[in-house]
Amino acid sequence: MSKGKTTINQNGAAGGAYFIAYFGALIYFINQAHGFWEVVLAFLQSLVWPAYLVYHIFVVLRI
Repeated sequence: MSKGKTTINQNGAAGGAYFIAYFGALIYFINQAHGFWEVVLAFLQSLVWPAYLVYHIFVVLRI
């Protein structure tokens, strides 16, 4: 490591907020699942729900 060079990472809060949102979505989707494969699908849905949210916002705004 070179002397005098400091690296500061300041995007930890966004990652924490995304983790909390992912965890909340996971709980929501798992509560609606009734079988093994629906639980697997719940994990996948909780990963991609932000894409659906942005898509529907664009549809409402007609972008």
